[in-house]
Amino acid sequence: MKKYLWILLIVSLVFACNQEPDPNTMTVSGQVKGLKKGTLYLQRVQDTLLVTLDSIQKRGDGEFSFTTVLESPEIYYLYLDKEDNNEINDRITFFAEPGSIVINTTWNGFDSDAEISGSESQKKLEEYRSVMSRFNSKNLELLQASINPEIQEDPKAMDSLQNVNDRNVQRSFLYALNYALNNKNSYVAPYIAVREVPNAGAGILDSIYHSLSPEVAASKYGQELVELLQNKEKGQ
Repeated sequence: MKKYLWILLIVSLVFACNQEPDPNTMTVSGQVKGLKKGTLYLQRVQDTLLVTLDSIQKRGDGEFSFTTVLESPEIYYLYLDKEDNNEINDRITFFAEPGSIVINTTWNGFDSDAEISGSESQKKLEEYRSVMSRFNSKNLELLQASINPEIQEDPKAMDSLQNVNDRNVQRSFLYALNYALNNKNSYVAPYIAVREVPNAGAGILDSIYHSLSPEVAASKYGQELVELLQNKEKGQ
């Protein structure tokens, strides 16, 4: 009987060793420099709710590692509860995809100091956001100018600021659309379409969808783009 059990154990171990790892497995690891005490959470949005997939309590060092199987490349979050009753600057947004992703950051600049590597989708997202940040900075500059009392008392100056602001908004909108169209093989393309410019015309959104590679079109955001187009057809 014991011999039979040993044979079963050996066969089970051999079978387990020969199993191929799930190709959709993602490992997120890294270090939070300066972290002495706190809890790290790996999170994603599911059915409009932010859910926690895994967590690690840290005491004495900031090294961490999470492993999970993805349903599709999508936005994930790394949240740090510093146990200081302050949620500001404690959540890192990153584009999750299969493979190994490394996130290194600091305790006191958890979000702003984050350096993320290993995700091609994340690189594309950072490239997109880098340009969009310039449009946003321009919007802020124009807003600050518009609250100047001297400007507010000058109708021509206010109209001029409004025209500049309108052009800046239009340029940022067109940039988002063009970025999605020019990155048809990236999971970022449908993400931008459904999350950044959902109010775009059905024609241009349809063009974005039909430009996507089959893998990207079948992804979470690719399917969300299909739903968005269907709703537009229904007039919703």
